Amino acid sequence: MLGAEGPGGSADVSALIALLRTGKRPPAHYADLMEQGRTATDLLEEEHGLLAGQLASDADADLVGWTEQGLRLLTVFDPGYPENLRAVHDRPPLIFVRGELTAGDDRAVAVIGSRQASTAGVARAREISEELIACGYTVVSGLALGIDAAAHRTALEGKARTLAVIGTGLNRSYPAENASLQRRIASSGAVISQFWPDDGPRRENFPLRNALMSGLTLATVIVEASQRSGARIQARCALAHGRPVLLAHSLLDQPWAKQLAERSGVHTVRSPADVVQVVEQVSSIEAPAG
Repeated sequence: MLGAEGPGGSADVSALIALLRTGKRPPAHYADLMEQGRTATDLLEEEHGLLAGQLASDADADLVGWTEQGLRLLTVFDPGYPENLRAVHDRPPLIFVRGELTAGDDRAVAVIGSRQASTAGVARAREISEELIACGYTVVSGLALGIDAAAHRTALEGKARTLAVIGTGLNRSYPAENASLQRRIASSGAVISQFWPDDGPRRENFPLRNALMSGLTLATVIVEASQRSGARIQARCALAHGRPVLLAHSLLDQPWAKQLAERSGVHTVRSPADVVQVVEQVSSIEAPAG
């Protein structure tokens, strides 16, 4: 046996890191097995036999290095793991955080949209974010250019909570233009990733980022988006999680948005006040399981 600790102990965290790097199952499957009472240590030994000890030792060294870099690693067993995220079916077994998460961040709403945002779209994102902040919500977005950046900056300017969920590791900045914004968010809120800290941007990362953002939040607001926007991926994730999707009414001139608006759990909104009203009607601090 690699160690006598149960799920969530330090030896088991190292084993979980090793499993996620080398394992044969999807990450959420490992989270399920561990929540059913299996330990990452046992699973690692089952999958890698005599190599398990060295794999865990390598992960141990990485864990020390990440801590020295100011990164916090949270597993599904940690009390600080976000409760909204813990409730969804595809939650990652671990996330990395730079900055601080608070209990109040359970009252979080994602404000997302196009990278190539119009002037009107940026203004709408700012107005929605201001209304959410005024009502005590944490604003969450994906640190992209356009709508995401407008939502984050509005929260920072209002000295309110904002969380950035990114599609790279926390030691990377993408896009590079938002590197300073990423640092500001980490200093007063938190930047969150499920990817290894030095991972760069890869196409397959961003749908996973959208799923993580949906899981963290009570609802997703799509301010402005096109047929090919990643916001559509997040809408699908949110509905699968049992979380409402709010579409700006101005999007209904696009066929994809009209089709989406017909689905259960999707609401069209005309004003920032509508956003808050819908969120308060259909969500609660204890978000529904997904």
